[in-house]
Amino acid sequence: MSLLDFLATRWEDILAVSWWHLRLSLMAVALALGIGLPLGILSHMSRLAAAVVLNAVSVIYTVPTLALFGLMIPLLGIGILPAIVAVVLYSLLPVVQNTYTGLSTIDPNLREVAIGIGMGRFTRLFRVELPLALPVIFAGLRVAVVNAIGMVTLASLIAAGGLGDFIFRGISIMSWNLVLAGSVPVLVMALGADYLLKLTEQRLSRARQGIAP
Repeated sequence: MSLLDFLATRWEDILAVSWWHLRLSLMAVALALGIGLPLGILSHMSRLAAAVVLNAVSVIYTVPTLALFGLMIPLLGIGILPAIVAVVLYSLLPVVQNTYTGLSTIDPNLREVAIGIGMGRFTRLFRVELPLALPVIFAGLRVAVVNAIGMVTLASLIAAGGLGDFIFRGISIMSWNLVLAGSVPVLVMALGADYLLKLTEQRLSRARQGIAP
């Protein structure tokens, strides 16, 4: 069967699995953002927290992807939960690091101005510092999303589903149609997410330049 014939007969399955793959990826990144953003802010506010948190997420990021999934099996079994936890852990570094870096590289004069007009620490953080740090935070989010889309491919090895099912099944039976049916959507999703987030990052950078003196 040619690739076009295969796609014509299986397009509904491919679309459904692609949607599930994207949902898993975005769910994991959303959780990583919800955890990593506060950790990045905490690291910015405390040197001790920065030393602990940044080192911890760096160590997690150095663990090979397959090994991280393997570690999840004795802890959480197989299925969606361990896959999500593994991807969240792997996505923390770019989110935490870029949040910390974005906040730490803001012009100190802007903080002095905010203090001078009577802003408290948290008001200053949410109304001045975080908006100015958004381009850098988005750069980390961009890395996290692309990494998650690729990493969820391996999540099928622990029965979490996704496009990895097509890829690994195709490899096992030497069906290049199945391999391409899984690989091409992953590539399209990763490139599409990277492009959209890059555009957002560029707009935020231009907005930041317009705010900064």
